[in-house]
Amino acid sequence: MASKKPPPPPVTPKCGPCGGTGEVPAAVRVGRNRRTVGQQAGICLACFGTGEATN
Repeated sequence: MASKKPPPPPVTPKCGPCGGTGEVPAAVRVGRNRRTVGQQAGICLACFGTGEATN
């Protein structure tokens, strides 16, 4: 009798806010009037950079 195949690893859902990348855009503001000049990559606080949904 042949041995059974191991079960496939469980599939974890992707994080919603970052889409599974672990990074979200963060606005860069400068000056006295806090004018937005661009964006930089920031860590996703929902998954702490793992890209996997917690629940």
